[in-house]
Amino acid sequence: MTKIKTLADLRKIRDEVQSKIRLRENSDHPEQVVQVKVGMATCGIASGAKETMKYFMDELEQQAIDAVVTQTGCMGYCYAEPTVEITLPGKEPVIFGFVDKEKAEEIIDVYIKRGELIDGVIPLTFRTIDD
Repeated sequence: MTKIKTLADLRKIRDEVQSKIRLRENSDHPEQVVQVKVGMATCGIASGAKETMKYFMDELEQQAIDAVVTQTGCMGYCYAEPTVEITLPGKEPVIFGFVDKEKAEEIIDVYIKRGELIDGVIPLTFRTIDD
């Protein structure tokens, strides 16, 4: 851990922490920003979901992409963990499976930035009673 020697050091740490908190809690108008939900049930955590979530948080912040990154429980796709649901503004959610650091990087570069689908999408296999 870095030692704090000056008030400027303390302010820098505060700003870094606040920007990470904003990324997790940017929920005033979530429909207007990219939403990233990482499945953090036991199976997801055991498969590396914590590292996946950290990568999304760090990379989206570094690339200045307006997003909210949250964790969610089981998505029902234990065979494909870690799973991540991405919702682009004005679009339907898309669930990706087997999301490690490399896949997360591809999701950011291709799907989030350009809106192009990539391999790894888990097809929606259910409908609600209203459909």
